[in-house]
Amino acid sequence: MRHCSVQVRGLLTRDELDRYNALMEVGSYLESQSRYDLSYTVQKEVDLLIQPAIERLKDKSRARDRMTEEYLASLQADADED
Repeated sequence: MRHCSVQVRGLLTRDELDRYNALMEVGSYLESQSRYDLSYTVQKEVDLLIQPAIERLKDKSRARDRMTEEYLASLQADADED
């Protein structure tokens, strides 16, 4: 089973995180039993489950980029005034 990144895990809601942990446990068990056909299906569910958190991470990144751009623009405006 492939885990998602720490950043994505940090943006999961409590319900999503509980479900994520349960699915990972089931998938790990299936892999230990060499039931890779079924663990593949569980991995697909995990991938669907984490999509909202990935979008939240992208939104945070875009907001940070916007703030950086505004800051740099304000520095440039200050430099132009001098």
